[in-house]
Amino acid sequence: MKSTIKLSALGLILLLVLNVSCKDRAQNETTASDQNESGAIIESNKGQAFIEDDASSPNVLQIAIGSPDHSTLVAAVQAAELENALVNAGPLMVFAPTNAAFDSLPAGTVEDLLKPENKEALANILKYHVTPGNYSKDFLKKFKKLGQANNQNVPVEVKGDDVFVGGAKIIASIPAGNGIVHVVDKVILPPAQ
Repeated sequence: MKSTIKLSALGLILLLVLNVSCKDRAQNETTASDQNESGAIIESNKGQAFIEDDASSPNVLQIAIGSPDHSTLVAAVQAAELENALVNAGPLMVFAPTNAAFDSLPAGTVEDLLKPENKEALANILKYHVTPGNYSKDFLKKFKKLGQANNQNVPVEVKGDDVFVGGAKIIASIPAGNGIVHVVDKVILPPAQ
């Protein structure tokens, strides 16, 4: 009985020492890498979007990051802090406008949306490009509208063999580990509420 109590006490002490040691190390790591010049802790680059994983199929965010034609979209996703939403299990369909699609917006629009004070409006526009599901371009021909992540519907039109979502033509489709990326030729703007 006494030896059991001694072993339990020894185990408890060991756990306390390890816990304190881990907390100290985590605090030191935070202090060293996650503070800005004024000492405030920076909360960016946290969450599952920032875990490196070379073994599984790329998710929709990794596909966009790996595409030179989607650097503006990636910058917008980062400005709106939506990275973690795009790496969840899904399935997600992302209608990904190309850089050329963003360039065709009126001058100054993208720069204005990327400002911190417009983060909410930018997030709304980006969420209008995301649908729960994993449907091929051909399967999308069966729909008249899709419910988007910003709680609005986007129309789907079929013209010959082409599929248009919110007026944007699907020009390519790339399967992802958590859904599918449909590359589109226009930025899909949500209707005013």
